[in-house]
Amino acid sequence: MSTTEHPHSPTWPDGPMLALDLETTGIDPETARIVSAAIAAVGGGTSPETTTWLIDPGVEIPAEATAIHGITTEQARTNGRPPAEALTEITAALAEPLEAGAPLVVFRAPYALTVLARECTRAGIAFLDAVAPVIDPAVLDKQVERYRAGRRTLPALCAHYRVRHDGPNNATEDALAAARLAWRLPRVHPSLAAIPLAELHTRQQTWAAEQAAGLQEHLRRTDPNATVNGSWPLVP
Repeated sequence: MSTTEHPHSPTWPDGPMLALDLETTGIDPETARIVSAAIAAVGGGTSPETTTWLIDPGVEIPAEATAIHGITTEQARTNGRPPAEALTEITAALAEPLEAGAPLVVFRAPYALTVLARECTRAGIAFLDAVAPVIDPAVLDKQVERYRAGRRTLPALCAHYRVRHDGPNNATEDALAAARLAWRLPRVHPSLAAIPLAELHTRQQTWAAEQAAGLQEHLRRTDPNATVNGSWPLVP
């Protein structure tokens, strides 16, 4: 499938969007703690605005996590914000635009939104009343180019769709890259732009479940107990 942009301008991709990215202590969303977070407000004819947080997770940051995002336990303890303080600001920054109908772009949304929800519970912070509509470029890409070979990480998708990405595993740059993918995908695949946001949110739930089932079937060829959670987005 060509990544050439189609000439007809999309509708919802031209409006304002929020993009969220988290860097964490691990890969299990039920136990991972947030180390850094970024929210990027983009689109609608205005320049991007980003807000970032460095958070002291209250636990040791594993060396393998530091190797990915570059944040050490010492850095987080010295310069990081208390989780409750940062989470209050993060949820507040998300709530008003979501209530106004702006979509939230999250690459691999089930992981990030679950981590955020669990961290709010630990800190005694109320989670968002509703998280919709969500745009997950990972789900959209797999749906429209399901048989394409190769990796489907955020950097790989940016390279495939010719989207700028100024630094993987940096919360700010990952959030901006995810937003650019959300802008670019419906230009390469105009069928996505034709779907109203509320319907697109619902369709992604079905697509994510189907994709997870397919991945689980593939993994069970070598591990009979492999399980892939297809809930999207996964929240309390």
